[in-house]
Amino acid sequence: MFNYLRYTGAMADSETRWLTAEEQHAWRAFLTATQTLLSAVEGQLQHESGIPHGYYEILVRLSEAPGRALRMSQLAEASASSKSRLSHAVARLEERGWIERLNCATDRRGQIAQLTDAGYAALEAAAPGHVEHVRRSMFDVLSADQVAQLAAISEAIIAAADSPLGPGLGCPLGCDDEAEASSGTAAVSELSC
Repeated sequence: MFNYLRYTGAMADSETRWLTAEEQHAWRAFLTATQTLLSAVEGQLQHESGIPHGYYEILVRLSEAPGRALRMSQLAEASASSKSRLSHAVARLEERGWIERLNCATDRRGQIAQLTDAGYAALEAAAPGHVEHVRRSMFDVLSADQVAQLAAISEAIIAAADSPLGPGLGCPLGCDDEAEASSGTAAVSELSC
């Protein structure tokens, strides 16, 4: 990030919408805060559970899905991973016996990732330490108003980035029937592939 306040000439005269001093301070504080928090969360999960944060996120997303299963493309979107990165992570989780890949009943090219009982148990074992660390590192240092502001700010940034995690994601299985989505009992063979 250029500190535009110190530049003269072409940079200062350009039509670039340079950050104000206040905006630059906020940007740098945000970067430092997120990098510090994510590094600490990663360290805690690795040290206490031997699980990288990216793998933990995949396990969480599957644990929350109906039938503990998602199509691989939907899991990539939900976990904000590229398809190739997700495929590599799922392969590692398969080796641990925490996820199994199933063929999609309605699309021969599609695959479904399903959380196994062993994967769910690993998630259950890791979750208390992870949540406590997140609480200590983030929520214990913020007021209730700051938490609400953080949520609103985060949602605005996500929506502006047109992220698949933003508003309008809809049913994580890509279905149009809200009743099916809320029932949580969709069988793997019925997943919209």
